[in-house]
Amino acid sequence: MSKQSFRVCFCFKRIFKLRATEPPQDVRNLFNQYSENGTMTLEHLHRFLIDIQGEEYATKDDAQAIFHTVKHLNIFQRRGLHLEAFFRCLLGDLNTALPPSTVHHDMNAPLSHYYLFTGHNSYLTGNQLSSNSSVEPIIEALKGNVRVIELDLWANDKKDDIDVRHGGTATSPVKLIKCLQAIKEYAFHSSEYPVVITFEDHLTRNLQEKVAKMVTETFGDMLFRPETEYLSEFPSPESLKKRIIISTKPPKEYLDTQSSSKGREGKKKTKDSAEEHTRMKERHGSRDKIETEGSMNVAELEEEDIHQDEDLQNAVPDYRQLIAIHAGKLKGGLDSWLSIDPYKVRRLSLSEQELENAVRTHGTEIVRFTQRNLLRIYPKGTRIDSSNYNPFVGWMHGAQMVAFNMQGHGKHLNIMQGLFRANGGCGYVKKPDFLLEIGENNEIFDPSETLPVIKVLKVKVYMGEGWHLDFHHTHFDLYSPPDFYVRVGIAGAPADTKTKETKPIEDDWTPSWNDSFEFPLTVPELAILRVEVREYDTSGKSEFAGQTCLPIAELRSGIRAVPLHSRKGEKYKSARLLMRFNLEEIRDSD
Repeated sequence: MSKQSFRVCFCFKRIFKLRATEPPQDVRNLFNQYSENGTMTLEHLHRFLIDIQGEEYATKDDAQAIFHTVKHLNIFQRRGLHLEAFFRCLLGDLNTALPPSTVHHDMNAPLSHYYLFTGHNSYLTGNQLSSNSSVEPIIEALKGNVRVIELDLWANDKKDDIDVRHGGTATSPVKLIKCLQAIKEYAFHSSEYPVVITFEDHLTRNLQEKVAKMVTETFGDMLFRPETEYLSEFPSPESLKKRIIISTKPPKEYLDTQSSSKGREGKKKTKDSAEEHTRMKERHGSRDKIETEGSMNVAELEEEDIHQDEDLQNAVPDYRQLIAIHAGKLKGGLDSWLSIDPYKVRRLSLSEQELENAVRTHGTEIVRFTQRNLLRIYPKGTRIDSSNYNPFVGWMHGAQMVAFNMQGHGKHLNIMQGLFRANGGCGYVKKPDFLLEIGENNEIFDPSETLPVIKVLKVKVYMGEGWHLDFHHTHFDLYSPPDFYVRVGIAGAPADTKTKETKPIEDDWTPSWNDSFEFPLTVPELAILRVEVREYDTSGKSEFAGQTCLPIAELRSGIRAVPLHSRKGEKYKSARLLMRFNLEEIRDSD
């Protein structure tokens, strides 16, 4: 397709000629430098990979693999690559901004040393109030390498079986057994590292027995059962490959006819768990109070404190033995919640609002807590549209399970997907060393301190292509080709977060910008590069045309292809950018 026509009125058309994609001047210059008589040989390409692309361990086999990617094209010559073939190689799938999808972090440390790709209300297909519950969102999450699945357990209408649903809402239920079977089938579809199932338990004792039987029969030897009731240290992801781990708090609801012999029948009022209680309060009008009284004690948000040891004794023995990661809040306030037991590790859950309040006064204590224990953050109850929140508050304080609504979309979910593209996309990312270190005087990293700039990321946006293959020619503009521009920014520590833009290029499906940007970084270990293409409109309302988020810690230097994704994170077939990256360390003047 060399031309496109746009109808302006019934009797008039505008004809636009599609411009062929041309190599940027930098690419031409490098080709001339690493070629001879217009041909880049295998040796030339090998040297280019080492010198320009920063691939110091590249071999001639790597260069040969790149040669093979263009052999089927008419632009390939047997003696080597000419300019057009070299340009196609740079835009190819072997030259993307992230390294090949292989696990390369140390996976032998305790679970508490990793960020885990974590879902919230994993069974919901839409909003938090009226959408359907289904196994499909669970399957999609597991295919996308989510490693923590949350299920809310409730008795069905007949009180003889277990439903999974969002309590206190109009969401429809799905049977627990269907969810467990889906998890068994898809848990290790994309990653062999362990899947954690967090139960939000609202069950009576007889139904707990039924859950224990279901879980045991469904997962069999896949189920991780600790040798002791409490773990003194979490196992490593490597030791738990292809294992299912159950995490829940000891239940508070023990109403059951079987307990009548012990004098308890009908004497205990059924109560929601602390987490569900917090959500219900937020959904029913406490939002304004929370936001205006930011200094209130976090403990005031929880009326139902949980003492694990006491409640655990009341749980059904078979059900209790399922729990590998014990969860719950100790009696008291934040100081108690964050207390560290040298003989037991556990999981603590806080809402995003509780975390924001807690970090004002207990930032270093949270970091210390997360060095051995697990911290899960979940969206506040007012996010009924299944939106998400800034994950960096949790990540900067060591929270391993920052739970997100995977069925939504938006920049925060894109950032989450960006972080977990690291480490081969296996769903586990090793936390930075500074969050795990303890100083000689027992000091811990303080996220509130002002940090120096230690690296600068230099980015150049050359050009883009592929939209005309992924979108209808009138998708962006009814009367002309699109006017694309690119937003490039950093998501990360507050001092690092900023966004810059290229100029818009008018009426061009293959725009060339050649714009350069620099981003000083204080915490490059956690920084995410956000790239978003938009179509400019004179009305001021731009239209989305693709995005990606890339973990800067794993960004490959040199000239790289950057494939674009939809708002939901689905990769487009053709749309991509050509960009250049260089991460430079700041040297002390001393």
